[in-house]
Order: sequence, then structure tokens, then C-alpha cells
Amino acid sequence: MNFKLDENFGNRTQHLFKAMGHDVQTVSSQTLSGCSDQRLYEVCCVEKRCLITMDLDFADVIRFSPSPSSGIAIFRVPRNPGIDLLEQLANQFLKAITTLPIEKKLWIVELGRIRIHQSETESML
Repeated sequence: MNFKLDENFGNRTQHLFKAMGHDVQTVSSQTLSGCSDQRLYEVCCVEKRCLITMDLDFADVIRFSPSPSSGIAIFRVPRNPGIDLLEQLANQFLKAITTLPIEKKLWIVELGRIRIHQSETESML
């Protein structure tokens, strides 16, 4: 699967994704650091990459609809999380995507659970 790691993730997280066989790009490696959330969202949609971020602004499904995307995963962490916590969340997320599709979905990844946003059309089925 193709992922884009937001600028708050480091090399260690990138290596976890690559070790599981995923294609990973980072915001910083593509000189997108500091770009607007809208620009980052559009780039991810065009590149067909699932965005991995800690930015809660991406939870706004009106502004950043998961439907045209390859997925959005928001890692919920306390301010200034340690690398160990990020690694735990990344491993939890990577395990979950082996059985659940993230494409066109918004996932909120918290320690011990993942909340999946369900669109109105999905909830009507």
C-alpha cells in the first residue's frame, strides 16, 4: 500500500512501514513541509497515498472527505509523544490494515482501539 507520513513522523516510523513492504513517502522528503492542509490532502489524493498524520484538522470530513482519498489515519497522541508510543500506534495500525480496508475511510488510531468514520451512504446500506 502507498502511504504519506506527515511531517511529525520520523525515520523510525517510516522504516516500520517499509519493513512491512509498503511504499512510503514523507512530507519532508517531498518538500511539502509547512504546506497547507488542503494542499497536502490534494497531493495525497493525486498520488493515491493514504495520509498518516497527527493533525486533528483532517478529522473534518466536510473539509477533507475520505471518499476520494486512499484513506486518512489520524494518530491520537498526547502532546510531544515519545517514539515508543508512536511505534506502538504504527504497529497497531499496520496490523489492522491487513484485515480492514482503509481506502475511502477516516481512521482515528488510539492506543488499544481504532475508530472508523462511516460515511452517510455506508451507514444507510
